[in-house]
Amino acid sequence: MRIMVALRLIDNSRLGADNDPVTDTSIPADTLRAYRETHYVVTGLEHGFTLRIDRPSAALGTLYQSRGVDSAAFVTACNPQGRLLDDAANARAQERLRGELDARALAYFAGEGRHPRGGWPAEASFLVLGLTQQEAATLGRRWQQNAVVCCGADTVARLVLLR
Repeated sequence: MRIMVALRLIDNSRLGADNDPVTDTSIPADTLRAYRETHYVVTGLEHGFTLRIDRPSAALGTLYQSRGVDSAAFVTACNPQGRLLDDAANARAQERLRGELDARALAYFAGEGRHPRGGWPAEASFLVLGLTQQEAATLGRRWQQNAVVCCGADTVARLVLLR
């Protein structure tokens, strides 16, 4: 399942390739439902926490305060366009994404997208601090993701569709 997606956005729109609103999506309805149900788990902290779509996160608010940011995005390079890749290919892609985040000096924490019923393998991910919705969408498209999860100052996780 793609960690990078959107149903209700920060500005209530979906972003296309030029950051213009997407009026239609090619992502199947059952995939969108799975994205909304997924638990976006931040594991790279002493006290990890879980983001859920359309729900605020007190733990994320605390992290914002400690890091002086007011936005974040949950992103992955795994399984481009919803095509299931083997573990080795996903690990290589995720390491390349980590390299990009490091090169841009972005603060991030390891995470994992986990569907509660386990119908799709958990996907290694990163919670990247300080990314705007547009920056997250650009990053997601570069890694051929269907969507990204964006959180604004209100700490509500929102699914942002990219195609």
